Amino acid sequence: MEKLPPLEKIYEAYSVLADERFDLAPEHLDVTSSDGTKTYRVDWSDGTYRSNDNATYWQGYAGYPVIAALLLQGKIPLDNDVASWFANIPWKALNDAHKRDYAAAAAEAMDMRGFDALQAARAKGCAEADLDALAALDVKVGRLA
Repeated sequence: MEKLPPLEKIYEAYSVLADERFDLAPEHLDVTSSDGTKTYRVDWSDGTYRSNDNATYWQGYAGYPVIAALLLQGKIPLDNDVASWFANIPWKALNDAHKRDYAAAAAEAMDMRGFDALQAARAKGCAEADLDALAALDVKVGRLA
């Protein structure tokens, strides 16, 4: 993958799985936003993942719906225990409150969920492993109209 997302987008993808805010079909994935107001679609074929989420559409990197698809497909590693720690996090509100400072939003999310230093380190390690796996994937991302 050419352009990597911010590390914190991995945490948002974990929340999708922990909250079961997705509908997986053979050729696409529908993902509901953390506040329930939007549904994003991820389609894939021939090594290309297309989505209408803001990050994928406007920034050109895999947004959290694309990352969720890759986690569900087993293309990048998933630690279900760590992913479960990210249940019920209001990412939209946090990202808005922190003006898209994703690191600050993630730090607040971890504080809200009562992460200790070991949990935070384990979560970061898993997310870094997922970023490394994303970097090694021979896939492209693009806009879904």
